[in-house]
Amino acid sequence: MSTFLEVRDLKVDFPVEDGVVHAVNGLSFKLEQGKSLGIVGESGSGKSVTSLAIMGLLKESSAIVSGEILLDGQDLVAASESDMRKLRGTKASMIFQDSLAALHPYFRVGKQIAEVYKSHNKVSKADAKKRAIEMLDLVGIPQPDKRFNDYPHQFSGGMRQRVMIAMALSCNPKLLIADEPTTALDVTVQAQILELLKSIQKQFGTSVILITHDLGVISEFADDVLVMYAGRAVETGSVVDVLTKPQHPYSWGLLSSIPTLETTINKFHSISGTPPSMLNLASGCAFEPRCEFKSSVPGGKCASNIPDLIETSPNHQSRCYLDTAQRANLLTPPEFSVQK
Repeated sequence: MSTFLEVRDLKVDFPVEDGVVHAVNGLSFKLEQGKSLGIVGESGSGKSVTSLAIMGLLKESSAIVSGEILLDGQDLVAASESDMRKLRGTKASMIFQDSLAALHPYFRVGKQIAEVYKSHNKVSKADAKKRAIEMLDLVGIPQPDKRFNDYPHQFSGGMRQRVMIAMALSCNPKLLIADEPTTALDVTVQAQILELLKSIQKQFGTSVILITHDLGVISEFADDVLVMYAGRAVETGSVVDVLTKPQHPYSWGLLSSIPTLETTINKFHSISGTPPSMLNLASGCAFEPRCEFKSSVPGGKCASNIPDLIETSPNHQSRCYLDTAQRANLLTPPEFSVQK
């Protein structure tokens, strides 16, 4: 299967009064057509900034973006804003985290979807309205012809998220980026939204990037996983490999922090410390101050040198100085069920 999206050495810096915020630091990954990639990490790790860079939504900001983002062979970093406007919605679309903020409160939801479709296609208002109703029906909104005329506040959180999905898919994009699409939803609605995304991906062969904090969501949805920390990829691989055989202490810490029915307050595991300041990144491994296993690496190398992202097994990479034997002995997570 061919690579549809390839990110090469992506860097995103934000100049601020106190210096430069290094939000993304040399990120590289690939996504095949029709596959799904889960990007996971703490707040501030660079997940959402990466998605904004892919969509070209940083071009008119103060951000300094370098590297390459190749979407179907086209470099989006070098593309003009006018080129990106044509591309958004047709080749790539994004579902934002806060659907209430993303939808305009003064316009009916159907009209907002119709406007997106009409802006990329030379169609009449009647055809645009028909397309909007079709999309509302596709994402499972009852009585779509009537709900076309409702305002965002008249929908529940889950239904608003479905409207966002309908809008994102109205022009049949080949890449869909979902930034925390289920964060504010209860578990039942979350499952419904994930099933909807799975169904759409299967029906249209869409490539999907799912950004989330929730490893349970990743395990149910993604084919591959990218674990980010301090703007860098610290581990990549298939969802089964990363979630059942983590090769980086940060991935191991995230998995070990998930409580089970047997977890007691005394046995509850957490990652100590806080994420680093992106203004003043250390010269070594960014995770070193919080790592439980840094003493296993001789010579204090973790504090002085950034480890490379190396292959630990076929199609599984980790950015860590622990050797094969140490990883096998130290990074044994609790049992984690991958729903694939």
